Amino acid sequence: MEQIVADMFPPSQIPYPVIFARILGALLMGSIIGFEREAKARPAGLKTHMLVCLAACTFAVISLESVSMKGFIDERVRIDPLRVVEAVTAGVAFLAAGTIVLSRGQVQGLTTGGSLWLAGAIGLALGFGHWIIAAFATGSAFLVLSVVGRLEAVVEEEEQPGPQPQASKPRDEKVSRIRKTTR
Repeated sequence: MEQIVADMFPPSQIPYPVIFARILGALLMGSIIGFEREAKARPAGLKTHMLVCLAACTFAVISLESVSMKGFIDERVRIDPLRVVEAVTAGVAFLAAGTIVLSRGQVQGLTTGGSLWLAGAIGLALGFGHWIIAAFATGSAFLVLSVVGRLEAVVEEEEQPGPQPQASKPRDEKVSRIRKTTR
């Protein structure tokens, strides 16, 4: 039984409370971005952003921990945490691409795809212990998603004075939905 317990809690380069704090931070920061997307009824919302951020954080912590694992300390084995960053970036980009669709001649989901990609970057930052970078990126993302969206709606409205042609009706509905969700 002792061996099982010892195997469950091997010596760690990063203290376990720090790892747990990073993971909780990833969940929190992923939820901030995800909440905004969820409020606007986007395809990838709260849970998806939290999971992307959590996964990226976990991959980063695992890569840092694997550098100092007994079995990997050998001249023939080279651990490169930067490869984890590349793999997470590619994986999240693939996931984000799934949110982008072409419908009725318009591309939709780019912002959600971008926010998923950013959630992955924030998770990596937290996993590697860069709390300030992660917090600033999260705050910046929230501002962009909430404030800039409102500004875009105002600019679009000002660009279309007078009676609206019938073809722009879906756009008007979109603007009014944006206004309702950002108030």
